[in-house]
Amino acid sequence: MAEQPNNNAYWSANIRLVTICLVIWAIASYGFAILLRPLLSGIAVGGTDLGFWFAQQGSILVFLFLIFFYAWRMNKLDKEHGVDEE
Repeated sequence: MAEQPNNNAYWSANIRLVTICLVIWAIASYGFAILLRPLLSGIAVGGTDLGFWFAQQGSILVFLFLIFFYAWRMNKLDKEHGVDEE
């Protein structure tokens, strides 16, 4: 029975991390590339406007960052809660 609160804390932290990553993903892909494109069109990056650049290049960079951040943070979370594989 003593393992249950630790398990709940682990999954609560896991869900919180996934939620944060999904919010960042949604803002990067949908927010900047679609909703904020008219506002970002006046800023030039690499010969094109920032809204287009974010839709084509920036979102991919954010996604790659999120992958590595999630893996790093989950390893740290696993060690904190004693469920790591090492």
